[in-house]
Amino acid sequence: MQVTETQNEGLKRAYTMLLTAQELDAKVMDKLKEAQPDVEMKGFRKGKVPLALMKKNFGQKVTGEAMQEAVDEAMKAHFVEKGVRPAAEPAMKMTNEDWKEGDDVEVEMSYEALPEIPDLDLSKLKLERLKVVPDDAAVDEALKNLASSAQDFDDRKKGSKAKDGDQITMNFVGKVDGEAFEGGSAEDYPLVLGSNSFIPGFEEQLVGVKADEEKDVTVNFPDDYQAEHLAGKEAVFACKITAVKAPKDAEINDELATKFGAEDLDALKGQIRERLEAEYAGAARAVMKRAMLDELDKMVSFELPPSMVEQEAKQIAHQLWHDDNPDVQGHDHPEIETTDEHNKLAERRVRLGLLLAELGQRAEIQVTDQEMTQAIMEQARQYPGQERQFFEFIQKNQQMQQQMRAPIFEDKVIDYVAEQAKVSEKEITKDELQEAIEKLDDEA
Repeated sequence: MQVTETQNEGLKRAYTMLLTAQELDAKVMDKLKEAQPDVEMKGFRKGKVPLALMKKNFGQKVTGEAMQEAVDEAMKAHFVEKGVRPAAEPAMKMTNEDWKEGDDVEVEMSYEALPEIPDLDLSKLKLERLKVVPDDAAVDEALKNLASSAQDFDDRKKGSKAKDGDQITMNFVGKVDGEAFEGGSAEDYPLVLGSNSFIPGFEEQLVGVKADEEKDVTVNFPDDYQAEHLAGKEAVFACKITAVKAPKDAEINDELATKFGAEDLDALKGQIRERLEAEYAGAARAVMKRAMLDELDKMVSFELPPSMVEQEAKQIAHQLWHDDNPDVQGHDHPEIETTDEHNKLAERRVRLGLLLAELGQRAEIQVTDQEMTQAIMEQARQYPGQERQFFEFIQKNQQMQQQMRAPIFEDKVIDYVAEQAKVSEKEITKDELQEAIEKLDDEA
C-alpha cells in the first residue's frame, strides 16, 4: 500500500493511502484460498468449491474485510516506521466514496502525534515531606467524637417534652382512608426526632410530646413513594408515646472500646493514633504531590496536541459550571464556553499527564492484577450485597478498568519520582498541615 504525507505541521499529521485494485484483488483471493478448505456448497465436496464461485458468493464481504485489514496493517507499519504514537485514534476516511469493484481504494488518515518528552534528571528535584505526630490532645478529641457517635439515651424527667434529637419510644397504627395498611403499625418503636427516618413531616409533629401522651400525626406519602398504593395518599398515624429520652455521649472507658472492636481503652487509643498518623500522612502526601507537580511543570516544555488541550479545557469548564450549579444534574443546559483560565489549566494537566505517562513507561511501571483486584474490591464495598455483580461488571468493561487503573498508575509514578528526588522531612503541627491543605483547595 502506497502512503503519501500530505500534512506535517507541529504535531498534526495527514496521509493518503492508496491500495491498488490489483493489491486488493490479490488480498481477497488470499483470504478466499485460506477459507477454501472449510467451505461447503451444494454440488461440491468440502474444500473443492472453485475460487471463482466463492468470490461470486462471498466476494463483497471478503472485499470489505480485506480493505480493513490492508488499512490496519498499513497504519501499524506507518507508526513503526515513523516511530510516532498518535494522541488519539486516527481519523480514517475513504475519499473515493463512489468506489466500485475494479477501482483503487483511496484512504485519508489524519492524527495528532504525541510529542517527544525530554529526559529529566529527577535527582535535581528538591521536595519537602511534611510530618505530623498525633499528640494526646488529638487522640482525646477523636475519642470524644467516637463517644458522641456512640451516644446512649437516658429517660427524661416525667412530664418533660421531647426535643429535636431526643429518642421517643412509641406504639403507632397508620391508616389511609380510615383503613390500617400493611407495614403501618409497630410497638415499642424507638425514633430519634430529627433523624429524618420517617415520612417527611412526621417527626416534626412529635416534637413536644410527653410520655404516656397520645397524638395523631397526619402526613402525605410522597408521590414517588416505593409502595405505589400509598404514593401521594394522606395517612393518619395514631401514636402512643411510651418514653421520652435525652441523648448523652457514651462514657470513655473500656466498654466504649469494646463497642469499636478494641480490647480496652488503651488499645482503642492506639488504633486512633495509627488512624490519625495515616490521615496526616495522606494529607502530607497530597501537599508534596502538588509541590512535585509544580516543580515538574517548570522543568519541561514541549508542544501539546491541540485536541487534547481542547477536550480537557471543555471538561474543566463543564465540571466548574456544575460545581457552581449543583441543582442541575443532567446535561440539559446551555453550551459552556471555555476561557483562557480553563485553557491554561488544561495545558498544565495535559503536559503533566503526558510527562507522568512517559516517566512511568520509561521506568517500566505496571499496575499488577493484584492491585487492580484490590481496587475493584474496595469500590465494590460501596454496593453491599452486590459486590459480585460489580466485580463481574468491571471485568467485562475495559473502559471502567482503565478509569480505575489510571489513578493507581499515577500514584506509583509519583512514588517513583519521590524515590529519585531529594526529599527532606519537616515536622509541623496539625493546624499547619490543615492550612497547607486549605491552600491546595484555594489554588485548585
